[in-house]
Order: sequence, then structure tokens, then C-alpha cells
Amino acid sequence: MKLLDEDEELNPMLSVTNLIDVFLVVIAALLITIAQNPLNPLTDDKVTVIKNAGTAEMSVTIKDGDTITEYKSTGEIGSGGGSRAGVAYQMADGSFVYVPDDAANNDSKSEQL
Repeated sequence: MKLLDEDEELNPMLSVTNLIDVFLVVIAALLITIAQNPLNPLTDDKVTVIKNAGTAEMSVTIKDGDTITEYKSTGEIGSGGGSRAGVAYQMADGSFVYVPDDAANNDSKSEQL
């Protein structure tokens, strides 16, 4: 009986089998991680991911099909190029009404005539 015990301890295939089991567990964990990633390339849905919301390092990543667009915050409030486009009014029922500047300018010009 002592010979049978010694053969199992010296058998190199047992350690190879243990290594294969460890690699299978690692591969399964990686596949689960990839499947749970919101930017998974296997999904065709539209996905929006916001990182560090409300901070100066905020970034927004948008996946629309095969296109991935990333927007990063500069950390400055009110920065960027733009112009006034109109005025928005909140009504008593909570709805909003938007009046473009061009229409407001045309109405005020017609009143002056």
C-alpha cells in the first residue's frame, strides 16, 4: 500500500490538472466581467455611462450601436461657446414654453410698426 501513496504524490499530472482548474476559474471570472460591462461590444443597445457625476472630472460616454462618443468636463461652470437662443417660461401647471429669440424679435418689431 505504501507504493500506491507514493505514486500519487510524485505524479506530475495532478499538479497540471490543478493548474487547468485554476485557469478555468480565472477565464470564467473574466467572461462574467466582460458580460456585465455596460459598454459590452456584444450588445446593440444604446448605452450612456456617466463617470464621476457632479465633479470637475465628470465624463459622459455614449454608445450608440458601433459608435462610442465620450464627452469630458472642463470643470468650469458656464464655459463653452454659444449664443442666446430664446427664453423659456414655466407655466402654472409645471409645463415649459420656449420662445425663440427670432420670433420674439419679429413680434417686437411688428408692434413698433
